[in-house]
Amino acid sequence: MESQIEAVKKDKDAEVRERKAQLVRMGEFYRVGVVHAKAQLKHEARPEVMFHSMLDHASWAVRSRVDSLLKPSGASVASLLPYLLTAYKFIRSRRMGKASLGVALALAGAGVWLQRRRTAQEAVYE
Repeated sequence: MESQIEAVKKDKDAEVRERKAQLVRMGEFYRVGVVHAKAQLKHEARPEVMFHSMLDHASWAVRSRVDSLLKPSGASVASLLPYLLTAYKFIRSRRMGKASLGVALALAGAGVWLQRRRTAQEAVYE
């Protein structure tokens, strides 16, 4: 009978030691996580990192907006970017910046005018 009690005590002691070791490991992981979070916050608070993050966010917002505008045509910014960069390099090499900017603005104005006209026509037919 006494041997059974000692065996149970040994089992409980082993469980307690195992649980204690597990809690110690969890505490170590927690402390490492806290140190990592502090270092990350310190890094993210630097002005150049904040500026870079702001540029990433702004470029993502513009790209997603352009992608949503291009979605009906089946195109995306990623598929059109090589062509746009080639055209940009050509315009820069020929020094046609002001003329091409004028053409781009005229095309954008025509697109806005056509879009408004289309929505006005849809409103009339509804």
